Amino acid sequence: MLLLWTSHNMNIGHIFNLVLAYPLLNLLVFFYHYIPDIGVVIILLTVLVRLILLPSFHKSLKHQRALAALQPKMNEIKEKYKDDKEAQAKATMELYKVHKVNPFSSCLPLLIQLPILIALYQVFIKSLNGSELVGLYKFVHAPASINPMFLHWINLSQANIVMAILAGVLQYYLSRISLPPTASNDSASKMLSYQTLYFLPAVTVFLGIKFPGGLTLYWVVTTLFGIGQQYYILHREAKEALEKAV
Repeated sequence: MLLLWTSHNMNIGHIFNLVLAYPLLNLLVFFYHYIPDIGVVIILLTVLVRLILLPSFHKSLKHQRALAALQPKMNEIKEKYKDDKEAQAKATMELYKVHKVNPFSSCLPLLIQLPILIALYQVFIKSLNGSELVGLYKFVHAPASINPMFLHWINLSQANIVMAILAGVLQYYLSRISLPPTASNDSASKMLSYQTLYFLPAVTVFLGIKFPGGLTLYWVVTTLFGIGQQYYILHREAKEALEKAV
């Protein structure tokens, strides 16, 4: 039984490497061959990953905004069926169906980011600490070593407190502009808002001071990208509202 469990885990790990870790490692090494600054390479790699995942992130953000717009109606349903949880759930699901909103879509960015973060952690640990680069494709030139210095100043193989705090501040700002604009008296909604606003930034700082600076740099860039996406959606919503009003 132990042998089967070990073999199963090894197969999952091998598939994870083939699908995610090795492609990211090869992209990093490929870019480093032409741009000998690992920090610039990580920024380029982050932007590339975000562009590839842009449709799914954009769809998720649209659903978040739609859920925020439905909040007043959801509060009405809770008040109307406060003594009948089954009727409340049914009415809420009907509301989602009518407005074509998926309440679970807001979890999509986290579900996508988590395996990428794990893969990048493996990649940065192996590439920035002088370990042998396993999994390179034949057409990718293997460097003698990878210099972990970013702009000849920041060592991305080590944790960086300043970058960790920056990542936390950016995460707080992203969480703040991502929160629903409508206030809710529901205690569960308030608790979720507080967790989003304060807990995620705190976790970001905590992980940032534990993990290599390369991973923190990735999080800084991907959060900046997320802020840009939020502003784009907000700007487009404001433009559409203005056009309807005219």
